[in-house]
Amino acid sequence: MTQTEDRTAPDSTTVAEPAEQQSDLELVEAAIEALTGVLPVALSPTQGIAAARRLVGTVVRQPRALTRRGVDLTAQLARVAVGTSGIEPDRKDGRFKDPAWQENPVYKRLGQSYLAWNRAVLGVVDDLELDEKSKLRAQFLLRLLTEAVAPTNTLLGNPAALKRARETRGRSLVDGARHALHDIKANGGMPSMVDSRPFVIGETIAATPGKVVWSNEIAELIQYEPTTPQVHARPMLVLPPQINKYYVLDLAPGRSMVEHLVSHGHQVFMLSWANPTSADAAWDYDSYARTALEASDVVRDITGSPDMNMLGVCAGGITGAGLLGHLATAGDDRFASVTFLVTLIDFEVPSQVGTFISGPVVAAAGRKSRSDGVLSGRELARVFAWLRPNDLVWNYWVNNYLMGKNPPAFDVLAWNADAVDLPAGLHGDFMDMAQSNALTHPGELRVLGTAVDLGRVTADAYVVGAVTDHICPWRACYPTVDLLGGDVQFVLSSQGHIQALINPSGNPKGSYRTTDPVPEGEAAPSADEWLEQATEHQGSWWDHWVEWLEPRSGPKRKAKKTLGSTAHPATLDAPGSYVRGGHA
Repeated sequence: MTQTEDRTAPDSTTVAEPAEQQSDLELVEAAIEALTGVLPVALSPTQGIAAARRLVGTVVRQPRALTRRGVDLTAQLARVAVGTSGIEPDRKDGRFKDPAWQENPVYKRLGQSYLAWNRAVLGVVDDLELDEKSKLRAQFLLRLLTEAVAPTNTLLGNPAALKRARETRGRSLVDGARHALHDIKANGGMPSMVDSRPFVIGETIAATPGKVVWSNEIAELIQYEPTTPQVHARPMLVLPPQINKYYVLDLAPGRSMVEHLVSHGHQVFMLSWANPTSADAAWDYDSYARTALEASDVVRDITGSPDMNMLGVCAGGITGAGLLGHLATAGDDRFASVTFLVTLIDFEVPSQVGTFISGPVVAAAGRKSRSDGVLSGRELARVFAWLRPNDLVWNYWVNNYLMGKNPPAFDVLAWNADAVDLPAGLHGDFMDMAQSNALTHPGELRVLGTAVDLGRVTADAYVVGAVTDHICPWRACYPTVDLLGGDVQFVLSSQGHIQALINPSGNPKGSYRTTDPVPEGEAAPSADEWLEQATEHQGSWWDHWVEWLEPRSGPKRKAKKTLGSTAHPATLDAPGSYVRGGHA
C-alpha cells in the first residue's frame, strides 16, 4: 500500500481557490465532470444537463409544487428571522453539532435558513410527477448543489473551524492549505479520506496466516491455516469483488471474516485478484468465471472434497451467480451452498446506482475503458464518493482543510483507498449485464458458452442485504431470493455496504433481521412484506451465518498440518503478491 506523504511538511505554494466560491452552476458541472465516463454510476455532462432540463420542464408544467414549496419556505424563513422557527438538523447530521448553531443567534438563523431552503428544494422533486429514474437523477443533482453550498463548507460559516483557527493562532489554516495542496497533487483534487500509514498489508491488515497454493494471471488462491484441531470436510471458496482488494474480508484481528470462519473450523480458500493493466483489457466476465472454476478444482484436489460452499461478495457475487448458472446447466453440483453478500443481481429495482445506467452511459463508459484498457479504480472511488457527497466529500473537506486536521487512520478507509483497476472486458460485460438485467432473464446471458438460468441453481443460498447500503440497496438484493431455485435464507444486516461485511461477534451496535427461509419452489413475499414479518436480533449476522453453514459444511475431520497438495504446493505466505500490486 502506498503511504501518504507527511502533510505537515512546509510548502509555500498557493492553494487553489475553494470550490464554494464558484457559482452554483459551476459546482453542479464540476461534480458531473468528476463522474464522466466511469463505471455504471456516471452521468455524462450532456446527460446531467438533460436531467436538469427535464426537471425544469417538469416544474414549468407542474408549477403547483414549486409554488407550494415556495410559500412554505417564505413562511419558514419569516419564522427564522423572528426567532420562532423550530426547524432543527437531523440528529445524525454532524455539520451542526457545534454549540454556536444553537447559542449564537446569527449562526442559528443561518443554519435554520439553510436547512429550510435545502428541504424546500428537495421537496419540490418529491412533489413532482416524475418517473422513478428521472426523480432519482434530479435528487442526485440537487443534492450535489445543496450539500456543496452548505455554510459549514466555508470558513466564516463554520464556527468550529473559526474557533480552532483562533486556538491554534492560524496554524490550522496553514495545515489545511498544505493538506489541500497535497490532495491537488496526489489525490485528483479530492479530499483524502484516510491516513493509511499505520496499516501494513500482511502485518496489521490482511494478516490471517495462510499460503498461496495456486495462481494464474488473473488471481492467486490463498489457503488459510486451520486454528482448530478439527475442520469441516466441505471447504469454502470466496470470490471477493474485482473492484476492490479482497482484504476487506480480512482486516485487523478481531474484525476479520476469514479469521471468524477459520476459528469455527472452516477450510477457507480466498481468490485474490490481480490488478490489471492496459495489456489485460481482454479479461472479461468469462475470464473471471473460468478462473473461479479452475480454483474450485484446486480446492477439491487439496481438500479431497468433491464439493464446497461458495461465498460471493458484491461484484464477486455477480461473477459467482453466472458460474453457478453455467454449472447448473451442465449438471455440475460442486457447490453445495452459496452465500451472496450485498450483491446486486436484479438491476430493475430502483437504486441510486441503477439510476445512471442507460444506453448512452453504457456506450460512453465502454468507449472510455476500451480506450484506456482499464477502468481506473481511483475514478470509480470518486464516483462512489459523490453518491454521498456530504459524508464522503464535504466531511473531509471540512476536516482536512478548514479544521487543518489529518484524515482519520481507519482500516476500512485505508482499504477503500487501496484502489484497483477493472479490465475493459469485464467492465463492458458488467455494464451490458446491468443494462439488460440479463441474470434475471433465463437464457439471455451465456457464461463459458452455456445459457444461464438461475432458477436451475438448487443449492441452498444465504443472501445478505444491508439497511443503509447506498451502493446495493437491500431491496435490490432481495429479489435474488426469487431468482434462485433452492431454499433461500434472506438476512438484513444493520449498517451500510461495507459495515455489513465487517460485523464481528460482540459488536454492540450490530443487529440483523430474519424470517424463515423461503422453501424451494415457493414464491417469496415482497421486500416490504418480508420486512413486516422479520424478527430483529441483536448481535452480528456472522454468528447466524456460521450456524446456517454448520449443517452444510460436512462432518468434522482432523485438520492437516500442511497446506496445499503435491499437485498444488504452498508457496508464498498470505496475503501473497497480487494484493501488493504483483502480476503474473
